[in-house]
Amino acid sequence: MNTKLPGAAGAIAEHYPDVWQAYQALGEASANAGPLSDREKRLVKLALAVGAGSEGAVHSHARRGGSEGVSQDDMLHVAMLAIGTLGFPQAVAAKTWIEDVTAKS
Repeated sequence: MNTKLPGAAGAIAEHYPDVWQAYQALGEASANAGPLSDREKRLVKLALAVGAGSEGAVHSHARRGGSEGVSQDDMLHVAMLAIGTLGFPQAVAAKTWIEDVTAKS
């Protein structure tokens, strides 16, 4: 159980540890189901979060991407790729969400 999780996810992990452990196991199994590199998986997860319009998930995947060595430029490219499929407003939102947690000093 990871009690360092923010907000509602942390509360679920704390109050429903069996559910959280099963969720983590499913995530691990899904991650190991194919040939993508860790970097590729992180960028795909970021793109899926962008497509879902989930600010929290974009923040999470951008934060994790940064800690895993994925560059801000690569993550911002994901936002730019969203323009054709999701539209300009969603891409702009994604860009700002990524920058929320990866702003260059």
